[in-house]
Amino acid sequence: MTITDEDCLPETLAFNEKFEAAAASRPAREQAPSAAELALLRRNRLGADTPPVRLEHGQDRVVAGGVNVRTFVPDRVDGVHLHIHGGSWAFGSADGQDERLWRLAVEARLAVVSVDYRLAPEHPFPAGPDDCEAAARWLVEHAAAEFGTERLLIGGDSAGAHLAVLTLLRLRDRHGITGAFRAAHLLFGAYDLSMTPSVRLFGPRPLLINTDGLRGAYEMFTPGMGAEQRRDPEVSPLFADLAGMPPARIVVGTEDPLLDDSLFLARRWESAGAPVRLDVIAGAMHGFTLFPLAITEREERRERDFLATA
Repeated sequence: MTITDEDCLPETLAFNEKFEAAAASRPAREQAPSAAELALLRRNRLGADTPPVRLEHGQDRVVAGGVNVRTFVPDRVDGVHLHIHGGSWAFGSADGQDERLWRLAVEARLAVVSVDYRLAPEHPFPAGPDDCEAAARWLVEHAAAEFGTERLLIGGDSAGAHLAVLTLLRLRDRHGITGAFRAAHLLFGAYDLSMTPSVRLFGPRPLLINTDGLRGAYEMFTPGMGAEQRRDPEVSPLFADLAGMPPARIVVGTEDPLLDDSLFLARRWESAGAPVRLDVIAGAMHGFTLFPLAITEREERRERDFLATA
């Protein structure tokens, strides 16, 4: 484990304090968002109050299985990155990070394919994982013809990191596919939906997510399941056999309730025999890459470098 960016700690903690104060001043809402709140969250960029910027570089298309994806193809393509967005499995979208994904495509020389998977509560588990699995299988079969390369990478943020790991496991267990994806980039993911100690102990601090918010997200994604059912490896990849996983970079902040999820997954990933790099960002809250911080700029560069050289 490497603690990074301690030199940025004053800025990072000051931002957290400002974010927390602003969040505390907003009216409290029920644990489960209303239909109107969901619509607003889905329309706006995660963590902000305005719609995301859609770039003309992004192209929407439908691939095998009827799954919607958004693709970004730079002039030079040395690989394909399957990106899975975050949003508590209930909001977010494939066109919610166009600027970030286009920068990644150009700077890492990657075609980026972002999955617009179905969202809870209308489409609870296993709909989202099913869509990500279908998109991954399509890439395994068609990347060479579509993008001129068979070098595949996978990654995601928050709920997307969870879905990325489930996708790798499904490819292995359901289709006997291992090694197709050369590396995984996993950003502040949730890997134990029965709640790790850091989630249980985080409490009510409104740093984008907290204990009650995560509990509500898990219940929305897996309605009717109890804690023991959520420990099923098909739901919580922390409990899966991780043999055959590719090299991974796992990233989380010290002020993220999902800290233990990343720490525990990194240990299990390494124990299963795959190389893993665990970066813990000093003072960073959940979803810190959504905000204009020094640590965000650094993290985007490290992600680019990892994926470009994997």
